Amino acid sequence: MEQIKDNYKKADITPAQRAMLDYAAKLTTTPGEMCAEDLIPLREAGYNDRAILDINQITSYYAYVNRIADGLGVELEDFWKKNS
Repeated sequence: MEQIKDNYKKADITPAQRAMLDYAAKLTTTPGEMCAEDLIPLREAGYNDRAILDINQITSYYAYVNRIADGLGVELEDFWKKNS
C-alpha cells in the first residue's frame, strides 16, 4: 500500500491494476482529455463493461466529493491528518 501511495507507477502491482490506476489518474487530473481510446488498456487487461463503469464511477465520485469539500473549506478530521 505504501508503494501505491508514494508512486503507483513504481509499485509492484499487476498490469490490470496499473491499467486501472492509469485510467483513474487521467480521469482525476485531466478529465477533459479522456477519450474512447482510454478504455483500450482496460479492456486488454480483462476489465469488462461493468468493471470499467465501476472504476469510472468510483473515481468520479471521489473527485466530486473532494471538490465539494475543498469548495466549502472543509478541513480534514485529526484522524485523517495523522494517516495521510
